[in-house]
Amino acid sequence: MKSFLAKTDDTEKKWYLVDAEEQILGRLAVKIANILRGRNKPTYTPHIDTGDFVVVINAEKVAVSGNKEEQKDYMFYTGYFGNEKHRKLKDMRKNKPAFIIENAVKGMLPRNRLSRQMLKKLKIYAGPNHPHDAQQPIIFEA
Repeated sequence: MKSFLAKTDDTEKKWYLVDAEEQILGRLAVKIANILRGRNKPTYTPHIDTGDFVVVINAEKVAVSGNKEEQKDYMFYTGYFGNEKHRKLKDMRKNKPAFIIENAVKGMLPRNRLSRQMLKKLKIYAGPNHPHDAQQPIIFEA
């Protein structure tokens, strides 16, 4: 019996809609990362992008456990001396709520060119509205 290896032309891309309201951030990010990689399909091949598109709504209402709201820190560094910036999770939730989920999912993907391709298939919106109704996304129960 031969092993099956998917090819990029053979894969059919679906669209999934995930509602992040009251979902725990880490658990939600794992499920989104698995869909982006294609691990929920029987045709999963690690070196081929067999994943699907994911639309996340209500990113501003994602939940975190414990004291992460005040303690979790995002660090940004420009490369210049003294330009290391730290932002708390509660500030990021106000200013860039999509960054919270995007950063968590990015950390759960492999570090290579393929992951940057997969991350482009992730669409995150702060509110309940999104412009991808024409793709008829399947509601994913996270």
